[in-house]
Amino acid sequence: MTPRASATAVRPHADNIPKGIALMLLAYLLFSFTDTSVKWLGLAGIPALQLAFMRFFTHLALSSGPVVRHPQMLVTPRKQMIQLLLRGGLLLISTVANFLALAYLDLTVTAAIMFSAPIMVCALSAPVLGERVGPWRWTAILVGFLGVLLVVRPWSAAFHPAVFFSLTAATAFALFSIMTRQMSGVVSPRVMQVYVGVVGATALLPAAIWMWQSPVTGSDWILLVCVGAFAWGGHHFFNLAHGYAPASALMPFTYSFLIYLTAWGYLVFGTVPDQQTILGAMTISLAGLVIWWRERRGPTGAPPGRGNP
Repeated sequence: MTPRASATAVRPHADNIPKGIALMLLAYLLFSFTDTSVKWLGLAGIPALQLAFMRFFTHLALSSGPVVRHPQMLVTPRKQMIQLLLRGGLLLISTVANFLALAYLDLTVTAAIMFSAPIMVCALSAPVLGERVGPWRWTAILVGFLGVLLVVRPWSAAFHPAVFFSLTAATAFALFSIMTRQMSGVVSPRVMQVYVGVVGATALLPAAIWMWQSPVTGSDWILLVCVGAFAWGGHHFFNLAHGYAPASALMPFTYSFLIYLTAWGYLVFGTVPDQQTILGAMTISLAGLVIWWRERRGPTGAPPGRGNP
């Protein structure tokens, strides 16, 4: 599960856009390792809830070092704590739903549907955040959902009910991203990371114990541990990338995720997306890029530095 719609507001480093782009490509490569590993282990008989637990448990273990030294970091006002728990719950739902979908759907299909999340964020930003969404972006939103229909194909015999897991994952991630936007600058990203791990690992622990299946091979054991490490590393390099370059320069490179997963689908599982899936993925990507372009130009329609605040 990837942070496609969130970004660090303040860049601690001087602008170095090529380095930021390289880090962004590395982040999404690691995210693609997560989804590919989950599908591989799912086909090997490891339950999705066990995989989701390992994702959050490893994330928590790798994120909690500073908190162990400074536990007061987690002390927050009651309202913020409720928001942090709710935000963590949304990512938990998104992750579990995505992992369930990966057991049945091709990697390219799940990735294409997940990329509708930024489009959902744009659609919800008007009623939830009170942001103005103009005709260009509303058109892109409609085109994006048309792309989702092309991928899902509810009219086709190839339709698989597992797409509802992917749609649930994308919707939950869109709401997660909106909450991240609301809390940005109010709560430390490090604290948000730790709460994500706490919520996910705690909620999934009983299910993981109940349905635990030990991997058969040593390589599968390594992948089981690495599921969370890949995700944590992706988040780490994602945040570093935004320290070197603005989100407006990095956003187009998030679509490398589709390329990575298409490649892994072919190389690891021998699957090739059909023409309709490719067309739908391209349509969703185009809609996302149009939304990014309009947001980059600002409410006046002028490029940054030409009349925008």
